[in-house]
Amino acid sequence: MLWDDQSTLGELRVGRRATVASGLGVTAVPLLGLMGRGPSLVSRRRDLTSGARSGEVTTSSAVLWSRAAEPGRMMVRLGSGARRRTIRGPWTDGRTDLTARIHLTDLAPGREYDATVWFEDHDGSRSVPHPLTFRTAPIHAAAQSIAWAGDMNGQGWGIDRARGGMTTFRRMLDVRPDLFVHVGDTIYADEPMVESVEVEDGSTWRNELTAEVMVVAQTLAEFRGRHRYPLRDDNVRDFYAAVPSAVQWDDHETCNNWWPGEIIDDERYDERRADVLATRGRRAWQEYQPVPVRRLVPRDGDGFVPTRIYRRIPRGQHLDLFLLDTRSFRGPNPDVDPAVVRRRLQVGLLGTEQEDWLIRELRASTATWKVISVDQPLSAPPSRTYDLDGVSNGDDGRPLGREHEIGRVLSAIKRHGIKNVVWITADVHYTAAHHYAPERATFTDFEPFWEFISGPLQCSPFTFRSDEIDRTFGPETVFAHGKVEDLDVMIAPRPDNQHFGALDLAASGDLTVRLHDGTGAVLWQTTLEPEPGSRQSSV
Repeated sequence: MLWDDQSTLGELRVGRRATVASGLGVTAVPLLGLMGRGPSLVSRRRDLTSGARSGEVTTSSAVLWSRAAEPGRMMVRLGSGARRRTIRGPWTDGRTDLTARIHLTDLAPGREYDATVWFEDHDGSRSVPHPLTFRTAPIHAAAQSIAWAGDMNGQGWGIDRARGGMTTFRRMLDVRPDLFVHVGDTIYADEPMVESVEVEDGSTWRNELTAEVMVVAQTLAEFRGRHRYPLRDDNVRDFYAAVPSAVQWDDHETCNNWWPGEIIDDERYDERRADVLATRGRRAWQEYQPVPVRRLVPRDGDGFVPTRIYRRIPRGQHLDLFLLDTRSFRGPNPDVDPAVVRRRLQVGLLGTEQEDWLIRELRASTATWKVISVDQPLSAPPSRTYDLDGVSNGDDGRPLGREHEIGRVLSAIKRHGIKNVVWITADVHYTAAHHYAPERATFTDFEPFWEFISGPLQCSPFTFRSDEIDRTFGPETVFAHGKVEDLDVMIAPRPDNQHFGALDLAASGDLTVRLHDGTGAVLWQTTLEPEPGSRQSSV
C-alpha cells in the first residue's frame, strides 16, 4: 500500500495560535513570538537544494513548501511589515521524500508577505535558510496579474547550463506576476534524456543528467526524481521563491495520453498498468507541488480529497480561477477513425461530478472574471486518428464524443447568464488567441468567448495549422505563433520558440491579455472590458 503523505502536512491559522495538522491529529501550538529572532548560526548547516516556494495563494491563505536534505522539522519565519512570526511546521522524512508544507490561513488580503524557510532536527541543527515572498489577492477592486504556461522538460530537453538553463522562468520573473498557473505537464516522466543532442543549428545541447531522468519513470523514486530535476535550475528556483504557483497535472506526469484503466502498449515499461503508474505519479506530484492536500472536503466544498484535484482559487472581487482535471476521470481514448467511433462512444474528459461542479461553481461566482484553466485546448487539431487525447476530433460537424461535455458546459454558461468567462490552456507547444462565436459554429447554443493558449516552457515547439482547427464551436484564430517546419533534426528550446501568457487585471475590472515569447517580448495583446452590468461593487 502506498503511504499517505498527509501526515507531514501542516495547516495553521496565522493568529495568536497555530494549528498544525499531522498524522497524529490536530494540535494547537503557540507561535514563537511576534518579534523574535530568525534562524541562528549553527555548527552543521545543510542546504535546501530544492529551494522554497509558495502556492495556491488566495485572499486569505497560502501554502509554503520545501524539501529537506535530511529528516527534520519544517520551520517558517513569516513577516509582513514590522510583524514577524515563527511557525513550527510538520516533521518530514523519507516517507514523503523529505518534502513538507504548511498551509497558512487567516492572512490579510492584498498584503505582501516574506518568509524564511529552514529545517531543524532534534538536536537543534538547522539547514541554510531560504527566503521567499508572496502577495495575497486583494479583496477589493485592485490590480493583480496572473501568468500561465505549461509543458516542461519534454522531448528530452533538460538543463543546459551553457545556454543559461531554463530561461523562460527568468523572463516570467521579469514580468512579476502575482500568481503563476502551471497548466500541466510539469514533468515528462515518459521521455528520457540523453547527455547530448545535435540541434538544428549544428550545435550540441548538453543535458545535466540525473539517474531518474535517463529512464521512463515507473517507480515512485523515479517519479520523485523527475519532479526534483527542474528544481536544480537557478531560474526555476528563483522564480518559485518570488512568485506563488497554482499547479495542474496532465498526461506526462504519468505517461503520454494515459487514461484510467489503460494497459500501456510500450515495451520500455515493465509496469504497464496506467492506474498503477498514475497512483505513483500523482503521489510524487502532490509531494512536490505546493498544493493544500487535505483529508476531507472543507466546508466550502473546495480544496482537495484523495481522488480530486480540480478546484476553485478565489482571487478577490475581480477574479475566480477554476483549475480543471481532464486526466483522472476521462473515458478511454478512441483508437480508430473518430468520424465513426465518436458518434456512439461517450469518452468525456471531466466526468459527471466535475462537470456539475464546474457549472455550479461558475453560477455561484460573484467575481468579475471567471478564468477556466484547462490542460488541453478546445479545438486544437488532432495529430492522428488513433489514441485521440483531447476535445476535438477533426470533424467540424455537430458535437461528437468529448465535444458533448464541453457543449453542455457552454450551454449552461449561456442559460444561467454567467458573464465574462475566459479559458486558458497549454499542451500544444505554441501560443494562440482563439475567439469562439456561434455564428461561425455548427453547435450554436453558447455565448462568444476567448481561449488563450501559451507554452511550452522547455520543450520542442510543435507544428500547427490554424486552418485545421476543429470548427464545431466556431473558433477563429486571431493570433498564433510557434510554427516550425518538419526537420530531420530536433528543434531545441530557444527563447523565441518558448512562450508564456499573462492576464493583467486593472482595478476597473478591465482584463489585458498578453502573449509573450521566451525572451519576454509581447507578441500580441488585447484588452477585454467586462460586459455591461457585470462589474462588481466594492466589498
